[in-house]
Amino acid sequence: MNAPSGFTVTAGAPPYFAARIALVFCAPMMVNGIALPFFPVWLETLSMSDFQIGMVLAVPLFVRVFTAPVAGIIADRIGERSIVLLWSALLSLATALALFATGSFWTVLLLYTLQGAVYSPYVPITEAIMLSGVRRWNFDYGKMRLWGSLAFIVATMTGGWLAGLYGGAMVLPAMAVAFVLTVIGAVIAPRIGKPRRPSPIAAIATMPTKSTLRQADVQFMLIGVSLVNASHAMLFAFSAIYWQKMGFSGVDVGILWSAGVLAEVLFFLFAVQLRRRFNLWSMMMVGGAVAVGRWILFPMDMSFAGYFALQCLHAFTYALIHMSAQSRLVERVAEEQEAAAQGLYFFYTGVFTALATFVSGYAFSWYGVQGFYLMSLVAAAGLLSVIAGRIVAPRVQPQSAASGG
Repeated sequence: MNAPSGFTVTAGAPPYFAARIALVFCAPMMVNGIALPFFPVWLETLSMSDFQIGMVLAVPLFVRVFTAPVAGIIADRIGERSIVLLWSALLSLATALALFATGSFWTVLLLYTLQGAVYSPYVPITEAIMLSGVRRWNFDYGKMRLWGSLAFIVATMTGGWLAGLYGGAMVLPAMAVAFVLTVIGAVIAPRIGKPRRPSPIAAIATMPTKSTLRQADVQFMLIGVSLVNASHAMLFAFSAIYWQKMGFSGVDVGILWSAGVLAEVLFFLFAVQLRRRFNLWSMMMVGGAVAVGRWILFPMDMSFAGYFALQCLHAFTYALIHMSAQSRLVERVAEEQEAAAQGLYFFYTGVFTALATFVSGYAFSWYGVQGFYLMSLVAAAGLLSVIAGRIVAPRVQPQSAASGG
């Protein structure tokens, strides 16, 4: 992803900008690489029910939908986004350390919700700094972003190895170490001054009444893609618990999680070629259909190889549909509303994922792995919304839009 046309490439980038921002992005991906697969495992060691686990994971997702835009507005107004980045890292580390002193459901729920609130702006603000480097100095987005995905894989594999040695007891120490890395990342983050445009999570607050975002096909698309994203909620919440109950080791769980991320990385390497050859709506519909099939197959009694293959479908159920939606936004949304489009995408995905995570706690408690059939219905609803967007989309695009929509 190079600087789009219309942006002037200027000299004067901060020293080692690309290397520094790549390292900064690695830190939160290390946190996510531990927390996403293994934090539910730690919650289970506290004898929490599946419903309680779903609650602890869902409530922070609701909260971050509202705290992240507020933090984005603050970051945009104070003139230096990295200051908010540092406060986010320090407060997140404080909540991570506080979790060592508790084990009750309500206290964990409160602390993890606080962590979700203060940690929520870290990744979006890092993305905003990264994109400023793309726009101002023509840095390659993909080469910087790639290191975050690799860091996620390393963290997940390390977490799996540690889980095999120490079980759920390794989760809090590993998360604390990862949050220390976010503090270091905030310290070394490039200082680039006041943004030329608002952050995506802040721009939605000032979206004009007459907005190209309000077009029916754009709304159907964003809702549909966000629902497909949300259908991954039960995977994030309960897959590690389920796989360990099946007898898979911590390393096995780490490999399965890493397979999905690696498939995503490999997809993005060929994304440009796919974008040139296939229709964007068709790619979104394929991604939604694969998601429906993925969650229908998940409850079946599979071997490690079977689940590995299912995890590789992440290239379709997330990467394909996400890339297609982003490309479509470029075609249909005015450039001055680009940031607001990303903010609305963040909002829809956050709300739907929180709801799906909350419901997954009940579903997994009542039906076990059969609850994944419910996730297939969520993905099907997303697919239908994407199809609706395709039906109402205008047949003739503006002359300035790229072809392929």
